[in-house]
Amino acid sequence: MINLDDTDRQLIALLRDDARTSISELAKRLKVSRGTAQNRLTRLEKAGVITGYTIKLKPAAQPHRIRAWTTIAVEGTTAPAVIQALRGEPAVSALHSTNGRWDVVAEISADSLEAFDRVLGSIRQIKGIMNTETNILLSTHKV
Repeated sequence: MINLDDTDRQLIALLRDDARTSISELAKRLKVSRGTAQNRLTRLEKAGVITGYTIKLKPAAQPHRIRAWTTIAVEGTTAPAVIQALRGEPAVSALHSTNGRWDVVAEISADSLEAFDRVLGSIRQIKGIMNTETNILLSTHKV
């Protein structure tokens, strides 16, 4: 991993706000030359700091999609294997390690309650998972 300076962090913040911002606009906002902005972006990509670009959809764009957070307790030292298994589950959109009562938080989405039930059933069968608790997200107030 490379050391990030303030300009790198500002560049990443600008891209988080809008990954489609042009290099020229990034350079202008960072108060650096276009070449400097491009070189920094390329360096961050090659170092694996930036691994890709994506879109963010407002929840209202998919009004019938069911989304939830599932908190997961794992047995002993099985967290790496559990996380690897969860990474292979298409309905899991994000995974987070955490502390406290739960070891992992998974963000899950499905097109129907039946599909959601199947996903949860599949997750609960993963070797190393001791317990889960799921909270369905009813509304989103900030994206």
